[in-house]
Amino acid sequence: MNYGVNEQGYYGDFGGAYIPEMLYPNVEELRSEYLKIINDDDFKEEFNQLLKDYVGRPSPLYHAKRYSEKYGANIFFKREDLNHTGSHKINNAVGQILLAKRLGKKRIIAETGAGQHGVATATVCALMGIECVVYMGEVDMARQAPNVSRMQMLGATVVPAKSGSKTLKDATNEALRDWIANPVDTHYIIGSVVGPYPYPDMVARFQSVISLETKKQLLEHTGKELPEYVMACVGGGSNAMGMFYHFLEDESVKLVAVEAAGKGVNSGHSAATTFLGREGVLHGSRTILMQTEDGQVVEPYSISAGLDYPGIGPQHAWLYKIRRAEYVSITDNEALQAGLLCSQLEGIIPAIETAHALAYLEKMKFNPTDNVVICISGRGDKDLDTYIKYFEY
Repeated sequence: MNYGVNEQGYYGDFGGAYIPEMLYPNVEELRSEYLKIINDDDFKEEFNQLLKDYVGRPSPLYHAKRYSEKYGANIFFKREDLNHTGSHKINNAVGQILLAKRLGKKRIIAETGAGQHGVATATVCALMGIECVVYMGEVDMARQAPNVSRMQMLGATVVPAKSGSKTLKDATNEALRDWIANPVDTHYIIGSVVGPYPYPDMVARFQSVISLETKKQLLEHTGKELPEYVMACVGGGSNAMGMFYHFLEDESVKLVAVEAAGKGVNSGHSAATTFLGREGVLHGSRTILMQTEDGQVVEPYSISAGLDYPGIGPQHAWLYKIRRAEYVSITDNEALQAGLLCSQLEGIIPAIETAHALAYLEKMKFNPTDNVVICISGRGDKDLDTYIKYFEY
């Protein structure tokens, strides 16, 4: 079975580039150049150097002893929360800013939900001295205010998206409009494994460092580079794709992707895409998305801004369809409780996105010898207000 992308930009039935004619030159330039650029030795050297000296990689693989005792398995945390800027998003932002520089771009745009991708993009733009504009839903700006301040301090212009649900989907729409209006000098740093080809493949490649490191680190910890389970939360799905990437061909490794059930999958307030969605086109690619009978996008809901997305990356859609990975969902309440548990058992306050993956441990049964790796995709500083309101500290 082929899990990767083909030359037409498809993962099985999903992917492609469904874009307006005015975006064709931008996307075609990327498609024709990206592999040549990212496989160049100078690019790889600069990318790896920045990951090491600026981002702080490799991120640790931490054996969570109290979690292991609680769940009856060897639980490991892949600590993407320890990266510079506090999440996995920086891996892709570094890769794409280096790509944009080599394409001669003078201006960067991005969309963001939880704000972590916006912060990562603003960070690398400051590092490289390039203008940065970040689109963010008004609702997300209110619930992720610390990240808005960080972006502004880094020199980015944060533009509120005021249409629709005023969340990630709407920020993405605004960013695409900007790109159509500024095709020559602007590069759009998409933050997840979504969008028209080549973005899903490109972002997955930049994030694949997560699973590449994990294999080596697990070998050091356990004498085996393959765990029994690999788990991650999924909105669009970049941390999960990075976490799964180098395990895809190893059929013995069970891949578990945890979506946001919101107030319940059947509540009308959810972002459990694979459960509620159907095949269709969203933001330039054929994928699975939440939509009405006549094909209108259903507004997603999650307490977690980073999982509040009505679709899923096309590679995830394919892994779901062929059952290579299991796609499950966790409610707001379950995630918040799991965030508190992780804080008090391991001294690690996780992002609410990450807490969704941690919460699913409650629903799993393990053998004592099982090795389980969970991607701790981000730290919870940005979510303290939400946590505190929920627990009424």
